[in-house]
Amino acid sequence: MRRAAESCDRSLTSDLADIEGLAYYLYRSAARPGLNAEDLQLILSSARRRNQSLGLTGCLHHEDGLFFQWLEGPADGLREVVALLEADERHQDLLVLDQGALQHRRFQDWRMRFSDRDRASLMDWFAGSDSSTVHRGDYVGGVVAFMMSVTV
Repeated sequence: MRRAAESCDRSLTSDLADIEGLAYYLYRSAARPGLNAEDLQLILSSARRRNQSLGLTGCLHHEDGLFFQWLEGPADGLREVVALLEADERHQDLLVLDQGALQHRRFQDWRMRFSDRDRASLMDWFAGSDSSTVHRGDYVGGVVAFMMSVTV
């Protein structure tokens, strides 16, 4: 997988290697060309099994060929999954949007919640919100707010 950047702004993030306890990881990546609905179901079923065994929870959103994912849980398990994501050829141009220590889980009831454009559109959400896609902090906050707002 090609990695777009380690992180756009390290002042907003901390390296997961330095974290003990609960942590989070938010990224955006491009899906490999030709990824279909069956591929998505395989991704979800394996992620849910793995996340349960590692104590991770989170949300995956797929729209217009892009993945947006928030993962949270014990830092050790999170580091393991991040290494797998970085090696996964179903992703291209993985961009870390934010990562760091976490006080409380946001998706505690979800081994891996999934949404897509049919359920809710992140792009439409941004178009109708006051959140900026230009300013990094606003963009990251907007992605997280959108993920938390999607009802399933």
